[in-house]
Amino acid sequence: MKKLALKPMFGRSILLAAAICLGTLGVMAQAPAKKAAKALVAPAAAKPIVAPKSVPAIIDAFFKKYKDNGADTAIDYLFGTNKLLANLPQLPVLKAKLDSLPLSAGKYMGHELIAQKSASPSLFFYSYLVKFENQPYRFTFMFYKPGNEWELYRFKYDDQIDSELEEAGKISNKHP
Repeated sequence: MKKLALKPMFGRSILLAAAICLGTLGVMAQAPAKKAAKALVAPAAAKPIVAPKSVPAIIDAFFKKYKDNGADTAIDYLFGTNKLLANLPQLPVLKAKLDSLPLSAGKYMGHELIAQKSASPSLFFYSYLVKFENQPYRFTFMFYKPGNEWELYRFKYDDQIDSELEEAGKISNKHP
């Protein structure tokens, strides 16, 4: 019998990731006229965020902003690298959830790279262990380079890294 221990934040993380994905699809499905209309009502003072040239630099800047200024600034920066994601209606929910992590996980203590993979020179995946006083989280980033600039393609976080590590350590997963 398998022991199944789901943590409450995991379910919310999946729902949040799904909501962001659905929001992205909705933004991409808009008619060009709607996009133009939205552009006209955008505040004149809003400047596009200029992203660093490399993906690790974007991620490092995200974590620095997260540590120094909190989730609002960090999420605005990260999602600002992709004009389709920059104004998603789900961003305030994501910001609030990331801001509330220290309430249960403790103080942010740093981050460490777990894995880096590429599907091609234009699509990269990064997974980070994010260290809090009481428990680890995993933040995953996917970046896409359609032209000359890298942009965020997907972001999610979860607290299931311990379960996956435990599963990987089982006898049934041992290779000859």
